[in-house]
Amino acid sequence: MKNKHLWILTEERPKQEVIANILTMFAKDHKFACFIDTIRILPILENGKFSFLYEVAGFRSNKIGKVFIKSVSGFSSFVDFLIFYQEKQPTQRDIPLYAIEETKIDDKESRNTGAYQRASKFVFIDYYYPKVKKMMLYNLQITQKEVPTATYIFGTRLLLTLGVAILGKKLDSKIFQPFRSVDEIIALKGAMRKAHKGNIPILIKKVGDKITVSGRLYKSDGLAHDPNIGALSLVCAAIRKLGWKGEIIITKHGLKQAHIQPNNKFIKIANRLGLKFDRLSVPASPKSDAYWKYETEGEKLGTIFIHLVIENFTKGYSIFENHAGCEKGYFITSEGKHIPLEKYSDRKAYKAGNKNKIISIPDLILIDFGRSEIINIEGKKYQFRQNGIKELKGFSDIEKTYIKEYYPKFKITRTVVLYGGTETKIIEIKVGFLLNENGDLVLGIKAPKLFREAIKNLLDFWS
Repeated sequence: MKNKHLWILTEERPKQEVIANILTMFAKDHKFACFIDTIRILPILENGKFSFLYEVAGFRSNKIGKVFIKSVSGFSSFVDFLIFYQEKQPTQRDIPLYAIEETKIDDKESRNTGAYQRASKFVFIDYYYPKVKKMMLYNLQITQKEVPTATYIFGTRLLLTLGVAILGKKLDSKIFQPFRSVDEIIALKGAMRKAHKGNIPILIKKVGDKITVSGRLYKSDGLAHDPNIGALSLVCAAIRKLGWKGEIIITKHGLKQAHIQPNNKFIKIANRLGLKFDRLSVPASPKSDAYWKYETEGEKLGTIFIHLVIENFTKGYSIFENHAGCEKGYFITSEGKHIPLEKYSDRKAYKAGNKNKIISIPDLILIDFGRSEIINIEGKKYQFRQNGIKELKGFSDIEKTYIKEYYPKFKITRTVVLYGGTETKIIEIKVGFLLNENGDLVLGIKAPKLFREAIKNLLDFWS
């Protein structure tokens, strides 16, 4: 078995604590003896160039060769991690052992996001890997809510009904059990507190051989209401799982026929579950054979690379991350508290029409304690580097509201990190680092000293 490796494919920036949890779970499931020390995620260099593959150090098991991590991109509603146990790098034809969704959000911060928003991913993946083991991993960075909300209880019991395992949270087994019948789902939802006046509540009604499920799906001129997409996907999938063969009709959705597009993720789910929409027709969705592809284009290839190199090859680390297409992190204060960033410098003024009151957020904020420096980073693809340079000018609000408040004695630097192209030199002073598509590591003319230290240590490690 030693020639079998563990392959972790992800859209996210891999975090040491999450990788440690995945490795522990895998070893426990397979009854493999293992040792886990300090987890490090190391970019693999070949002839001084990045191979676009990471290796995990700090884990050992005689049943596992190596642990590799590679960035992928989903074609639609993709889970955060796919885990494969095999010799060669996974292809589309290979079947993963685990599909894992990671979240830092508890219902203490958001009931709907914590319980529903990601749920459609577990329904959608059944199109491609119906036998994969599905898991929701809570990587909590704030204290778990002592008394769970009714919304969270309902959503979690639906997940359990679909066979999704919950990791990283303490659940009372007397409360958190799979539903045993459709009537039990309807009864619990009916007993929950009703939505505020003016909102469209999610209500489930059974009349004869029909079930109606109400819920607004219209948002931003389309079918885009993510929390309700997750909630309705989860409710309807659980109803089908419990054996319901009759019609399921979505009502009070707020949609028009033009909003019902075959490639929308919820329409794909509706096709799979046999859902209907009140007064609208559901087009057949084309079935794609591809659930994911290896990431070769996105700007996050550059920002995630510099993030991991800094944290594994220097004493610097991130105090905020918002890599493109990844979950937004908390801002870490000088006291080590994790706080969510506000979206607006003046919410009332923004809602009244002043769009300048939105806070521009960097893709990454790094701290260099040794040099008393905070580095605000905007990530961009190489061809859009001038846009990134312009966007650096918008960081005044976040610097005034958060950085100068919690790190008043630190110098603040703004820089751009790029991915793409084939250039091996950077002429723009505001660009600190470029990872080009050939894997070349290119430092800018005035790259932060933390960047220079990290790249030097990385090259020394592989030399």
